[in-house]
Amino acid sequence: MGNRRILVDAAGQVRKTHAHKNWICCTLVSKTGKRVTFDAQDHYTPLFFWDEAVALAAGHRPCAECRNADYKAFKRAFVAATGDGDDNAVKAGQIDARLHADRLEGKAKKTFRARLLDLPAACFFALADQPDLAYLWHGGRALPWSHHGYGPSLALDPDTTVEVLTPKFTVAILAAGYAPQLHLPPAPN
Repeated sequence: MGNRRILVDAAGQVRKTHAHKNWICCTLVSKTGKRVTFDAQDHYTPLFFWDEAVALAAGHRPCAECRNADYKAFKRAFVAATGDGDDNAVKAGQIDARLHADRLEGKAKKTFRARLLDLPAACFFALADQPDLAYLWHGGRALPWSHHGYGPSLALDPDTTVEVLTPKFTVAILAAGYAPQLHLPPAPN
């Protein structure tokens, strides 16, 4: 589940894409075992993702509270990607500012072009001839994505240049070793 604060007004209309720079990806159950409620007005607008790779592609990071171990792993990869400081010195605000710079260009999603062979696993991309379809790059194969999950994998030439949907700095964090939680289909027999 993602959180960007209150995005919907009292009439139920989306009023903005985000209310702050710390876009986080949470669990549906708190550390105390209490389930998250979704009907608290003026609290936040929950966003739901198929898995963490989708949340990362949308520009989110693991929550430091409910997903602390994942947050610490993400922070270690952030330090490895930047070469700045150490795990203990880096604060969430630094991470959020860097991620936010790569999320949006005005109000539009910021993307970039790269060859598949230069991308780490768990990145999302689109092909030039199919710009409205998103694919997950995983295990050297492309898995088409929809709101129903991932489809059967496709073999693509790794030298293909694609439009990368996962923010550029998040790609660097994945390349530095962060391994997101994925909800992949069973491998074919």
